[in-house]
Amino acid sequence: MRSHLLNDTTAEQYRRSVTEGVERVAARIATTDRPFTGVTVDALAPRIDGIDLDRPLHDTAAVLDELEDVYLRDAVYFHHPRYLAHLNCPVVIPAVLGEAVLSAVNSSLDTWDQSAGGTLIERKLIDWTTARIGLGPAADGVFTSGGTQSNLQALLLAREEAKTENLADLRVFASEVSHFSVRKSAKLLGLGPDAVVSVPVDSDKRMQTVALARELERCAKDGLVPMAVVATGGTTDFGSIDPLPEIAGLCEQYGVWMHVDAAYGCGLLASLKYRDRIDGIERADSVTVDYHKSFFQPVSSSAVLVRDAATLRHATYHAEYLNPRRMVQERIPNQVDKSLQTTRRFDALKLWMTLRVMGADGIGALFDEVCDLAAEAWKLLAADPRFDVVVEPSLSTLVFRHIPAAVTDPAEIDRANLYARKALFASGDAVVAGTKVAGRHYLKFTLLNPETTTADIATVLDLIAGHAEQYLGDSLDRAS
Repeated sequence: MRSHLLNDTTAEQYRRSVTEGVERVAARIATTDRPFTGVTVDALAPRIDGIDLDRPLHDTAAVLDELEDVYLRDAVYFHHPRYLAHLNCPVVIPAVLGEAVLSAVNSSLDTWDQSAGGTLIERKLIDWTTARIGLGPAADGVFTSGGTQSNLQALLLAREEAKTENLADLRVFASEVSHFSVRKSAKLLGLGPDAVVSVPVDSDKRMQTVALARELERCAKDGLVPMAVVATGGTTDFGSIDPLPEIAGLCEQYGVWMHVDAAYGCGLLASLKYRDRIDGIERADSVTVDYHKSFFQPVSSSAVLVRDAATLRHATYHAEYLNPRRMVQERIPNQVDKSLQTTRRFDALKLWMTLRVMGADGIGALFDEVCDLAAEAWKLLAADPRFDVVVEPSLSTLVFRHIPAAVTDPAEIDRANLYARKALFASGDAVVAGTKVAGRHYLKFTLLNPETTTADIATVLDLIAGHAEQYLGDSLDRAS
């Protein structure tokens, strides 16, 4: 089976196989007329369960035929303009090219002797991002698998910088609409069940700084240790951006680590029009960015950045076989010294290729387009009596729900919106997300595709209203 190993003798086979695969994907993308086929678990699972993995097909074309049947045909395609659900972006071609290169070369970004130029490219991109943020000359960071890992590492550093032996005394402050990874990180870091203090938000879903100040003061009076404030630069549900300058001032006043979770809003770092919406981020002690959200990169591509490179020592461990301490004195750049991961993909190459082909302004222009689209979609929703929209967008997310003219029971309205989302997904015509606001079921558009138009939005709204009204009509028929 050595013929399947990629090396100098199989380079032509590699070229043919990858080309064949690329052609299949390109053909599928070119002919996909809706984001999803509507296939059900019950329909798809038997096809996959019926495959005997101990009986290989021994033919690339046959395997691609099979893959068409079990994956490509029924995949959810984020490039389609009516995929409006989660924080999944269409990807740019230079980044996909980078993915192909990094997978084939297969560098591991833990040590210099496994990556060489890859190490320096990643470091250059970290410096580029920290400069965009404005973290200062001592800043540093490392690429991660995603926002959850970035938040975990940031809070690990904050925990160590808090310098207390009693973890039960530590408190983390985050808004009530912050990402769930804050609570997950607190648990993984051994903090107590009451460690994360939920701070109320205002009508725009932004952290109330008056409430934060009150909680910080209470923490001090109770003899507890404020470990970190997590400000959000683009919440998952609403795209809301916390008042970063005011939060930074409170963190400085109380001597608290300020972390900004900008996994979503990091696209503003390249924005040509809306960069000021994230002003104050430069005062953070650590920042999470997800390039695979608003920089149009394939999953995964994320980073955690810090103002003071010295704080990354809290993630540093040395192993004689990998990164012995003497390498520090020899100035050998081992990225594993900064990372929670050991073996790590060269995901930075995707962003490198994107910047070298498109430039930062090219990325920013795409993100500005989806922010503009969200503003137009908000106007549509606000003017449409069939819908209630929660908040005017700061980024590209809209939370809303259908309000039937003839129904006033909140529970029945909830069921109608839940049904509409499920029916829309089952049809494959569009994909939208859902969430809860004040205990009630809402729908959500996450707009990350510059190819989506207001006409697409209007069509999807009509489909949602139609499914909801169909449910309510059927419900009345059943009740009569």
